Amino acid sequence: MADEILTQLTNAIIEGDPDLAVEMTQKALNAGLEPMDIIQQGLVPGMTVVGERYESGEYFLPNLIISANGMQDAMKLLEPELRARQQAMSVAGKVVIGTVQGDIHEIGKSLVATMLSVNGFQVFDLGVDVPTEQFIAKVKETGANLLGLSALLTTTMVVQREVIEALEQSGLRQQVKIMVGGAPVSRGWANEIGADGYAEDAIGAVLLAKQLVAG
Repeated sequence: MADEILTQLTNAIIEGDPDLAVEMTQKALNAGLEPMDIIQQGLVPGMTVVGERYESGEYFLPNLIISANGMQDAMKLLEPELRARQQAMSVAGKVVIGTVQGDIHEIGKSLVATMLSVNGFQVFDLGVDVPTEQFIAKVKETGANLLGLSALLTTTMVVQREVIEALEQSGLRQQVKIMVGGAPVSRGWANEIGADGYAEDAIGAVLLAKQLVAG
């Protein structure tokens, strides 16, 4: 019975059915399954398959977004249960993320934030058009060990460099690994401005984040 519920939950994530994902999560809780088991044996395997299908070109961006939303909705049910049991998801790392000042592109950055969140990172999403000093303040406040800077315009790419320079000036650069991304951004640009890594898409950003945290 329990295995069947978890299999249905995994399939709901893979097939991009958020309503069914929530329904099966509730069923799993009602059946007495531990929240951590529901996450690790139901939700995570589903997102793993979705990620693999996206990588191989079988799935596209909308598939990824719908499945990630399903996992987020399910987590909203599970988080109070985890707290009640004094269990915490093991945090892979703390990430401050945002789209740099002058740039209001949301979708790519939000998807990366969601994918990092469902992969165990604690994410502080500052939104779009974020002033440099806000990035610095949030890194300081949260003790984040990762910073994600998104820029979708060639005119705002230069702000990524400004944020890195400001981190150096504030003495926080050693504390935080910096990932950059966005349509005009390249690995060459990341190297030029002194970032620690570059990711082309949300799946790549998760892999990069895990590598950077592992050192």
